[in-house]
Amino acid sequence: MRESELYAPVKGFLEAQSYEVKGEVGAADIVACREGEDDPVIVELKAGFSLVLFHQAIARQAMSDAVYVAVPHRAGRRFLRALKSNAALCRRLGLGLITVRLRDGHLQVHLDPAPYRPRQVKARKGGLLREFARRQGDPNMGGMSRQGGLVTAYRQDALRIAAHLLAHGPSRGADVARATGVAAATRMMADDHYGWFDRVARGVYALTAEGMVAADPGKAPGKAPAA
Repeated sequence: MRESELYAPVKGFLEAQSYEVKGEVGAADIVACREGEDDPVIVELKAGFSLVLFHQAIARQAMSDAVYVAVPHRAGRRFLRALKSNAALCRRLGLGLITVRLRDGHLQVHLDPAPYRPRQVKARKGGLLREFARRQGDPNMGGMSRQGGLVTAYRQDALRIAAHLLAHGPSRGADVARATGVAAATRMMADDHYGWFDRVARGVYALTAEGMVAADPGKAPGKAPAA
């Protein structure tokens, strides 16, 4: 498609609100002015979301607070996911967002330009700080893939529990908690998130084969013993 296919629906929408609309004024794709208003409405048209689109829209904010981006509305979940994430970006940048369904010209304004103030979620902030405080040392390199086995505070606690069971054999949860300092040791062994722990009696847990390897990687099958 061509970006110009968006022009007529957007122009018609603005004209219906008493704006005078002109295309390609200066660097802007669309400029709309209404009597009695100092700020023009500026709309940047693109065939899809892109970094270039947002760069252009941000540049237009030097001329007006009423800047929109407009893209075609496409079918499918992939577009809906992109729409949701890019709407969040527009909100943060103070931009408006318009989509146009090309088959019938239906236009939808998803956002109007407005100043943005980030809203902190206290629960997320608290979780971040708790994880930071519990994490022992700095075991991960920033930028690592999250599918590459990141070491979390939970995993560090589980490894301490596994090391205790490897050294002492099947143990009661309360004894493991006291010895390792992991207050939630019993619950963690019962949940068995990693497949490392096996309940052998009421309140008593032992290591599985996977747990033994986690506690002592030298026990991995096929690994030669250290010299």
